[in-house]
Amino acid sequence: MLATNVKQMTLIQAVTDGLRTMLKENEDVLVLGEDVGKNGGVFRATDGLQEEFGEERIIDTPLSEAGIIGTSIGMAMYGMKPVAEIQFLGFVYPAYEQIMTHATRMRYRSMGEFTVPMVIRAPYGAGVRAPEIHSDSVEALFTHMPGIKVVCPSNPYDAKGLLISAIEDPDPVLFLESLRLYRSVRGEVPEGKYTVEIGKGARLKEGEDVTIIAWGAMIPIAMKAAEQAEETGITCDVIDLRTLYPIDKDIIAESVQKTGRCVIVHEAHGTGGLGNDIVSIINDTSFLYMKSPIERVTGADVHVPFWALEEHYLPTPVRVKEAIDKVIHF
Repeated sequence: MLATNVKQMTLIQAVTDGLRTMLKENEDVLVLGEDVGKNGGVFRATDGLQEEFGEERIIDTPLSEAGIIGTSIGMAMYGMKPVAEIQFLGFVYPAYEQIMTHATRMRYRSMGEFTVPMVIRAPYGAGVRAPEIHSDSVEALFTHMPGIKVVCPSNPYDAKGLLISAIEDPDPVLFLESLRLYRSVRGEVPEGKYTVEIGKGARLKEGEDVTIIAWGAMIPIAMKAAEQAEETGITCDVIDLRTLYPIDKDIIAESVQKTGRCVIVHEAHGTGGLGNDIVSIINDTSFLYMKSPIERVTGADVHVPFWALEEHYLPTPVRVKEAIDKVIHF
């Protein structure tokens, strides 16, 4: 149900509002992580929640990602709905074993007796001049895991709605939050509870000539490139996947069958990136509709550089526009 009143919010404010909404509605919901309580989180996503809901529901943990996730798995198996914060996606590696071996397999392992309704919130991505291991974009590590859903909102409305859906989901959900979008985008967000369906993409711009597929922080890049292309008479269908697993194959196929051309944009490394799976989906569903080879605009196959070199790593509107021209003039 949608609330009638709306507020202008940043993406991080929408995350906080989503957490507060679910904490009020369901006493089984709790938040745990490093500095989420007294300090309100390193990015202030949980600011004020401990004062409102108490230390038993907004829990400061030791510096142990494996411990945070392992504890959350146990809580979730016994009826609670933990929202675990990993301060940066690059810090999730010590907890990878807990996620891969236990969180994703418990429903299967117990033949349906147990589910793991937990959310792992993780800021990700480059573009904010962060130091090493603070800018990783490794979503493909998790889209390869059956048993966990992966979502990545690009705007405040989707952030709140997807977070509420993730908390209510019976299975584990990795909820990726773009660092560079936290306070750089604003939008209307309904008050109260509403949901955005996990597994459904969104068409942000209608076009006939090229499909651009992106998610998270790459959506503003894709939109700017599409606007630049429009100035030269090229119209683009811009698709925001929103959910990376399970991916919305229908919206991908529908769009590329209309345009016959596709550019995929993501900031993760090109090798092993989710863009490769999207290429496979297009080949499986729409190969005979294609008028030119698919282009990918991605991060380089290097560790994410920090400070000024970051801009040389990340996709830019210029690079995306070059890929658009390439598929048009093939």
